[in-house]
Amino acid sequence: MESRSFAFKDMRVDEFDFTLPTELIADRPVSPRESAKLLVVKDQIDDKLVGDLPDFLEAGDVLVFNDTKVIPARLKGLRRTAKVEVTLHKNVSLDTWHAFAKPAKKLKVGDVIQFSEEFSAMVSQKLDGGEVVLAFSHAGADLMECLANYGEIPLPPYISSIRPVDDQDKEDYQTVFAREEGAVAAPTAGLHFTPELLSAIESKGIVCVATTLHVGAGTFLPMKVDDTDDHIMHSEFGIISQDAADSINECRAKGGRIVSVGTTSLRLLESATNDDGIVSAFHGETDIFITPGYRFKAVDLLMTNFHLPKSTLFMLVSAFCGFEKMQAAYTHAIDNNYRFYSYGDSSLLYPAQ
Repeated sequence: MESRSFAFKDMRVDEFDFTLPTELIADRPVSPRESAKLLVVKDQIDDKLVGDLPDFLEAGDVLVFNDTKVIPARLKGLRRTAKVEVTLHKNVSLDTWHAFAKPAKKLKVGDVIQFSEEFSAMVSQKLDGGEVVLAFSHAGADLMECLANYGEIPLPPYISSIRPVDDQDKEDYQTVFAREEGAVAAPTAGLHFTPELLSAIESKGIVCVATTLHVGAGTFLPMKVDDTDDHIMHSEFGIISQDAADSINECRAKGGRIVSVGTTSLRLLESATNDDGIVSAFHGETDIFITPGYRFKAVDLLMTNFHLPKSTLFMLVSAFCGFEKMQAAYTHAIDNNYRFYSYGDSSLLYPAQ
């Protein structure tokens, strides 16, 4: 495959700003999932449906998705008599997680947050930006069981500020691919897939490959810098098996295309790929931050939902598809009432030439 490279330049965060009418923020997914809109951005912009995705895929392509599973990572408890809310975002060990706490300023190292009579966590460290390290009273599978009993699905703030989390979100905010527990945010492009859509894709001779990237709550943090060069990404844990890497490399060797379902899969693939486009097995952390000027090595097509203004993910799609083209695509989406963000519509992006 021909490599794609762009000239690097300093970019201000406010260049990636846009105004989104609040009524276009989706608070529920459409049903059936594949009836969501799909904005195809290539040489021109076309309005399609997610159910039309197989029409844009070819035999021999490999579809790479993220099989991470969202855990009930938001907990409400008491520090003595004071209410505390924590959102887990990165696993450290069997009983220890990094978390964002509210209110964080009043928490001290050694404080115990009680979530129930038998379930608690101790603040073992305080970090910057409202982040703490929590050592839980339970570990491993026992901790996961406690989270299931006392936690709630951590919907993004732009949804949870509109309505409370409910039981329907336990199903809606989970992809059909979900297998590996550890994410605190869904890989949202995957939310559009159903068994029926996957069957239609596989019937065309398209191979589906699973990777794992445990999406952290840092994905929703606003950028607090003026220049993209000054931003520090939170790291996330990812896995690409040797079998998955072999399938992707075999596809590329035969002239097939790598189609990434979501920016999470793309970021993981780009982290594991060398300058010759060869993907290696991967097991570890990635904090890759992709902005215009990045040379993509692994991915030929990207399916992704619509992202927040001034976000790292809007920067990523601008790098992939072209800055001006994405500005035009988002303007078109807003003018044509596309639904935005996690429960919203999707897009299929072709790379900038």
